[in-house]
Amino acid sequence: MVVLDNAAELVQPLRRHAARLAPWFGPAFVAAIAYADPGNFATNFTGGAAFGYQLVWVIVAANLMAMLIQSLSAKLGLVTGRNLAELCRDHLPRPVTRGLWVQAELVAMATDLAEIIGGALALALLFGVPLPVGGLITCLVAVALLGLQNRGVRRFERVIAGLLGIILLGFLYTVLRSGTDGPALAAGLVPSFSGTDSLLLATGILGATVMPHVIYLHSALTTTRRSELGMRQALRAQRTDTLVALGLAGLVNLAMLLIAARLFFGSGIPGTDTLEGIHAGLGVALDQQAALAFALALLAAGFASSSVGTYAGQVVMRGFIGRTIPLFLRRLLTMAPAMVILLLGADPTTALVWSQVVLSFGVPFALIPLVWLTRRKDVLGAHANRGITTATASTVAVLVIALNVFLIIRTVTVS
Repeated sequence: MVVLDNAAELVQPLRRHAARLAPWFGPAFVAAIAYADPGNFATNFTGGAAFGYQLVWVIVAANLMAMLIQSLSAKLGLVTGRNLAELCRDHLPRPVTRGLWVQAELVAMATDLAEIIGGALALALLFGVPLPVGGLITCLVAVALLGLQNRGVRRFERVIAGLLGIILLGFLYTVLRSGTDGPALAAGLVPSFSGTDSLLLATGILGATVMPHVIYLHSALTTTRRSELGMRQALRAQRTDTLVALGLAGLVNLAMLLIAARLFFGSGIPGTDTLEGIHAGLGVALDQQAALAFALALLAAGFASSSVGTYAGQVVMRGFIGRTIPLFLRRLLTMAPAMVILLLGADPTTALVWSQVVLSFGVPFALIPLVWLTRRKDVLGAHANRGITTATASTVAVLVIALNVFLIIRTVTVS
């Protein structure tokens, strides 16, 4: 009894601390969906299938960069009470903010392209639903998820976090069943390449990591948390939220590569550079349960990321030009390109690749203002970035932008 009493006394403070921080967990989980969306699936699986464990370090580096960038975005909204788009409107000339809004809307359409196609493919793999019908179902589910905001944004955040959990569990299940080569995994943490193909794939993984729409969105979500704790406590809680959520997204991406490295590398299984081929390959290399877990994870990713992309579009429009349009109308506008592609019967995986190229154009327009604003004391006061933080963030921004430029040029010239 004494041991139990002592254990209860030790656990009680932890419970109180967890209860105090619990209301803070949510914004980063919404942002984290963008780092485990359908656009990441084919790239990570292709990396493992083509080069085994060699590009593990790329996944780790990409995740660390994402943590830094999203933490800065969350801090900006938390300290100022305004999101990145609104602050751009406050501090930049009107023509510049109008231009930023136009490119952000194009990015939103490209985001929806990947998410809707991913959801449609998952429905086709699971139930044989025709791709155009699956795209429409994905859009309707996204609208339904966004409707949860009418009952409070935290309900929406909890549902998105639950869908992220489904994605993570689906891949962890397959990792445990397929096994992992420990020494090879450790060796993969050391940066290395195997020719230009591995360099190109690493560039694709790193360059497409930062999603511009969730940089805007994360700063908007944290504005709702300002009054619940003192600012220093709030910033610590925000950092914890970001580390946990982005850490889980990183595990999802790592799990994809580990599965492919274990099951596909050197196996001769064809088609592992497409989502349909990956699904079929899992059935061949392991069993239909693994293929089912993949399809369910893809479905959860499509549904969740599509709703998050639409939400980000609303935030961007309201922030840059101070206006909004009905949610259903926005859904119709952003889904149009994806539905046209599905109706025309274009290759879904190719469309996903090109959507990532379009997204790459939006990266500098979100990253540069983010670093610029978070270093300014007249914006963040005592919470402005330290010199080392600004230097690190600037280096990351330059690296990501350079990789995206290289990825765009390479994709255009090769195609």
